[in-house]
Amino acid sequence: MSAPSLIALTAPVGPEGAPLVVLGPSLGTSTILWDDVVPLLTDDYRVAAWDLPGHGAGPVARDAFTVADLADAVARAVPDDTFFYAGVSLGGATGLQLALRHGSRLRGAAIVASGAQLGDPESWNGRAAQARTQGTSSLIVASAQRWFAPESIARRPEITGRLLHALQDADDDSYARCCEALAAYDIRGSLGEIDVPVLAAWGAFDAVAPEAKAVEITEGVRDGRSARIEDAGHLPPAEQAEAVAALLRSFIASVSGKDA
Repeated sequence: MSAPSLIALTAPVGPEGAPLVVLGPSLGTSTILWDDVVPLLTDDYRVAAWDLPGHGAGPVARDAFTVADLADAVARAVPDDTFFYAGVSLGGATGLQLALRHGSRLRGAAIVASGAQLGDPESWNGRAAQARTQGTSSLIVASAQRWFAPESIARRPEITGRLLHALQDADDDSYARCCEALAAYDIRGSLGEIDVPVLAAWGAFDAVAPEAKAVEITEGVRDGRSARIEDAGHLPPAEQAEAVAALLRSFIASVSGKDA
């Protein structure tokens, strides 16, 4: 499988000629994750989002791939020479690989609820096996517990419900291959090579990628900063859309000001 066919990128929306912001998904979700954030950005930016293999509009994966392969696929799919990037969990890991492999094209990367390494290989491989044998629907209860802060489902029932349906609809084998990509992902020793401005943000209730993961990124890259997102778990764009949009706007403004 060639790298560009791994993912599906939406057409950018927003003012013609405005800076491009590319948004990346978490494992098991789709572009739905960013639905409440996009309208809060498109006054000033062009915004595109992408889907993982077998998730949302993403093509079904036929072969194994790595997080680096996802980053290469995103870089090939994005039409602009330079862009800002924000990604959650696996999408955030992809953002760090973008910064390593395609740093000359990134104006800044917001890494949300993610890390330079996530989980442990045994757990990821076990989840991959479960997805293949029992389907992604068997993961819904555990995923809801991992994904959301205590009040998020009650506060935002529509989008949280749509995200759980997206997990159920994901291709089982493609989801498993994403798990296997995460099992092999570890760039902690390469963070010092990243000179792209990086924002590492975490949800206050996130047990998957807690504060320590964000601090590790911030302290490891050459130009890093961190931020806590209150009342959010592992999927802040769905749980706290306004706060995430404000954080991205502030980060982009600070990076643009420095560039100027």
